[in-house]
Amino acid sequence: MEPWPVLAWVLLLAFVADWVKSVQSRDFTVKDIVFLHPSTTPYPGGFKCFTCENAPDNYECNRYAPDVYCPREARYCSTRHLMDEQGASISVTKRCAVLADCRSPGCSGAARPGHQPQVCTSCCEGHICNMPVPLNETEAIFSTTSPLNRAQCTSRRPAAVTCFTAVASALLLSRI
Repeated sequence: MEPWPVLAWVLLLAFVADWVKSVQSRDFTVKDIVFLHPSTTPYPGGFKCFTCENAPDNYECNRYAPDVYCPREARYCSTRHLMDEQGASISVTKRCAVLADCRSPGCSGAARPGHQPQVCTSCCEGHICNMPVPLNETEAIFSTTSPLNRAQCTSRRPAAVTCFTAVASALLLSRI
């Protein structure tokens, strides 16, 4: 047998093997965002959030999110996840947020047949911290890396509960 057909088969198999490796998962991992880590920022403490408007699911949102820094007045990343009664994504909206936008995380609407879709909202503080979407009340929280000061916590019950949750989360995380 001549050497060129063997070489052709080897090259074809190598191509197929590389193609199989290139099939990507539909989930982002922390390793994926290493490439998004900033080397310089436009201002001290600058950060990025995944941003999208009404993407069909979390993968599409994260995959096509523009690589831009949040405005200086924004300090958090916000995620709004709309789901059908089976829990499948209808839409995902992610953006940079100010404290006022993050005062009422949680889920509303019961994901039951014949009812409104369920909407879960979460906020977080940190560079590209809004990678996952909230799927239930347990995940729909406001997590911060530093405690909120008392002046930011108002006497309204939902905001006070949110503030308590954020402070408690920060204290627990600081002990780890």
